[in-house]
Amino acid sequence: MGAAIIVMIIAALYIFYIINPETNSLFPKCPFLLATGLECPGCGSQRAIHQLLHLNLLAALRYNAFMVLAMPYIFLGVYLEYFGGKMKHPRLEKIFFGRWSALIVLILVISYWILRNVF
Repeated sequence: MGAAIIVMIIAALYIFYIINPETNSLFPKCPFLLATGLECPGCGSQRAIHQLLHLNLLAALRYNAFMVLAMPYIFLGVYLEYFGGKMKHPRLEKIFFGRWSALIVLILVISYWILRNVF
């Protein structure tokens, strides 16, 4: 299962590397942005990933700072869930994905959503 996930991630990253979401209509537009004119927490993620793959951190942060800053947390979750991290580091799972983590993540996402549309 881990090998299949790695292959899918590599394929997705390759596509994001060679195709610029800003200039290509292959990538879907955000329905929330189209309907309201406001950016959702995920708006700019595709462009940010493209910029990160081209080692342009500042541009990636401008497109979606939350997604860029959350990537280590996401990678930690993938490691713990799919690559045996739970067995090796059970304390990490308890700290970062324990009882209150979902509420904290939800508060951070909603706060980012509001702040990015206010400023």
